[in-house]
Amino acid sequence: MKLTRISFPRIVFSLIFLSPAYAFATEWDIVHAGKLLAIPGEKVENEKSVILKDGKVFDVRDGFIDSTSLPINEKDTIEVHDLRDNFVLPGFIDGHVHLTLYFTPKERINWVNMSDADIAIRGAKYAKETLLAGFTSVRDMGAFTEDAVYAIRDGINEGHIVGPRTFVSGHPIAINGGHGDITHSFNPAVSNALRTTGICDGAAECRKAVREQIRLKADHIKLTATAGVMSDSNAGLELQFFEDELEAIVKSAQLMGRKVAAHAHGPEGINAVLRAGANTIEHGTFLNDESIELFKSTGAYLSPTMSAFLPLMPLVDDPNSFLTESQREKAEEAVKFFNRYVRKAHKAGVKIALSTDAGVGPHGANGIEFRLLVEYGGMTPMEAIKAGTINGADNLGKLDELGSLEKGKWGDVVAVDGDPLQDISVLENVNFVMKGGKVFKNATL
Repeated sequence: MKLTRISFPRIVFSLIFLSPAYAFATEWDIVHAGKLLAIPGEKVENEKSVILKDGKVFDVRDGFIDSTSLPINEKDTIEVHDLRDNFVLPGFIDGHVHLTLYFTPKERINWVNMSDADIAIRGAKYAKETLLAGFTSVRDMGAFTEDAVYAIRDGINEGHIVGPRTFVSGHPIAINGGHGDITHSFNPAVSNALRTTGICDGAAECRKAVREQIRLKADHIKLTATAGVMSDSNAGLELQFFEDELEAIVKSAQLMGRKVAAHAHGPEGINAVLRAGANTIEHGTFLNDESIELFKSTGAYLSPTMSAFLPLMPLVDDPNSFLTESQREKAEEAVKFFNRYVRKAHKAGVKIALSTDAGVGPHGANGIEFRLLVEYGGMTPMEAIKAGTINGADNLGKLDELGSLEKGKWGDVVAVDGDPLQDISVLENVNFVMKGGKVFKNATL
């Protein structure tokens, strides 16, 4: 008798993938939008249906459709979201947050007293607040407890905690004693305990610091090219790295497929790091004409973080605030340019991506940045919305996944009462938030 050899894996494959009885169920969502801005920068349309399939945009159709026109199987699920009385947009993107930080008078001592687990728990709270404000994707721009911020990112991705899609830089690359080295004025024993992987001096150490962040699974690289306002140092706000160090950081990151975002206030630092090839300048407070030419020739983005100035203003005026003398001096200098630099850059045609520096200011108030871009940055409401969606996605290198409601992109949807093209401040109070087809907030019911 002739025996026939049977391949068990092939049979299992056939049963699972070819038999209708084993077909996986599809999750469908239909969003009925009274007004829809599917692609910021293009026209608003009335009475549209955004169709999602397994969390991604499947189609956008005219009218308020039902499920009968969709290729639905008997095991599929479908949910209809009635936003006929709302203005619907893609989920917002904040290019600069610190989910594990919140600068208050207690924050320095928190770095000593709180464990990584404590900071991660607190960061999970901030992540949820950010998502509920309509920001479905963020870029975390530096954490001094790398384990905590990676745990937050991964916990969100696994569905264990609620928060925006998060892209993480780990520890910022900084010089000894520079902005990003949090050990200023601490007892040496405490300083040594707080010192982390991003501190470097010399090109070789800087390459190693970059590679270490990537080993720890950083999505992008953040460096502090200049001094900063909130570091307790009297080093001003100018360039802190040497040219060979900047080039080592940028080249090392880009060789390993990572974008580089550079904290920079002073023009010498802005221009030096743009020449080195940075993809984004964070803050850019004192940019000059040369900076603008470099922005335009390199295609780099400006992430202006205007929201970070708001909590600084009362602190500067209050002699009893928790700011040290050096912090106060730098804050006073920076605040003078609050209503100048973004307007200048925008007028010149520099690409701008919405960023808030949340953590310097409160988490969950990110939507204020839209209004600031209009009132002080000289943008139209549409340009501000584009900065927080399309440009934000491009800045992250995720334009094929985020930033608009187009076929194949993630189903990240927000809705507001009123028309943000007439009153941009309505974006500060979203009433519907969906990320990847899952609803996290619905105040329309």
